[in-house]
Amino acid sequence: MDNTFFDKYINNEISYDEFDKHVSLICESSDNYGTLGLNESEFILYKRLGKDALGSIIAARKQKTEIIQKWKKFFREEIAENHRKNTLKLEHLNEFNLNPFLDNYKANFLLGDNSPKSKATALVYARALGTSINTTFGTNLQKFCSDILSGYASTTSGIDIEFEDFTDGRRKYCQIKAGPNTINKDDVKTISDHFAGVKNLARTNNLNIGLNDLIVGVFYGEEKNLSNHYRKIQKDYPVYIGQDFWYRLTGDCNFYKELTTAIDEVASEYDGRELLETVIKRLSAEIEKAED
Repeated sequence: MDNTFFDKYINNEISYDEFDKHVSLICESSDNYGTLGLNESEFILYKRLGKDALGSIIAARKQKTEIIQKWKKFFREEIAENHRKNTLKLEHLNEFNLNPFLDNYKANFLLGDNSPKSKATALVYARALGTSINTTFGTNLQKFCSDILSGYASTTSGIDIEFEDFTDGRRKYCQIKAGPNTINKDDVKTISDHFAGVKNLARTNNLNIGLNDLIVGVFYGEEKNLSNHYRKIQKDYPVYIGQDFWYRLTGDCNFYKELTTAIDEVASEYDGRELLETVIKRLSAEIEKAED
C-alpha cells in the first residue's frame, strides 16, 4: 500500500506546506480525510489547530502501540501468573471457609452428587473463576493504570496524567481510576482536594485551566455503571469512562475495543484445564481424609 500524505510528512518526504496543501484540496469533502492518512478525530483536530495538532497526533499513535504492548505484558505477568499461583493454593482445604449447610448443596447442584470430588470441584470453580481472578484483576489494575499511561505522566501534584483531548483540543489534567466501582467515600474527597489544588495553582500562575479540564478517567466500564461515589464527583468535574475516555486520549474511537481484543489474544495462550484437574484431585483427597 502506498504511503499516505501524513506518512510522507512523518518520513520527511514532503514538507508541512505540501501536506497542508493536500488538506486544503481535500477538506471540501470531509469524507476524503482518510486519503490523508488521518482518522476522523485526527482530521477534526487538525482543522481546528493546524500544525500544532500534528505533534499530538504522532505522539498519540506512538502511545497507542506502547499501551497495547504494556497491556499484554501486564496481563501475562500480573493477572495470568497470579491467577495460576492463586489457583494452585486451592489444593489445600484450609484455603476455604467451609459451609456445612451449603457445600453439599453446591456439589449436588453442579454435578448431581456430593462426593469429595464433586465438593472439591464446586469449591475450586467458585474461587478460581470467581473471586480469585476478580480480586487479582482489581488489585493489580489500579497499580498498573499509571504505568500503562506513563507516556502521559504529569508533573502537576495530585494529577496522574495530562493529555490533549481529541474532542475539544484542550489540555486535560486527569486522575486515573480502574473501574466503575473502584473508589470509596474517602477517594471522593481526595480527588476533589487534588483538583482544588490545581485550580489554585492555575490562578496563581495565570494558567488557562477550566473546570472541564480537570477530569477523572476510568480505565474500563460504561457510564451507566458508575458508582454513586463517581456521581458525586460528576457534580463538579467530568468523569469519562471506558470507550469515551480512550477516545479522548487517543483520538481513536475503536481503541477501547482494541484493548479488549489484545486480551483476547493473550487469553488464547492459556488452557487451565489440566491445572484445575490437578488442584481438584488434591483437594478431593483432603476432603475425603477429613470426612473419614
